Amino acid sequence: MRDTMEGDASLLDKTAIIWGSPMADANIHNHRRCPLVLLGGANGHLTGNLHLKAADGTPMANAMLTLMQSLGLEMDQFGDSNGTFALNAPVAADAI
Repeated sequence: MRDTMEGDASLLDKTAIIWGSPMADANIHNHRRCPLVLLGGANGHLTGNLHLKAADGTPMANAMLTLMQSLGLEMDQFGDSNGTFALNAPVAADAI
């Protein structure tokens, strides 16, 4: 995807790929501290090359909601979201 050009940017730069699991420990159905990987530039909406750590108790749905809003979807809530998540601001998102 990185080598496939789509106009002035690569296909990867214009794509948003989400990979993760809603279970951190499926043996006990624990959905806390789940890793979530976002790949691609989402047509300029994702900065990339960041490792962000959410505060304890932050629903994964907050990241999903923020991504959908940045892509133009008019949504106030998604799943169990209770706000948004700063996907491009490591200082605000407690970068490590």
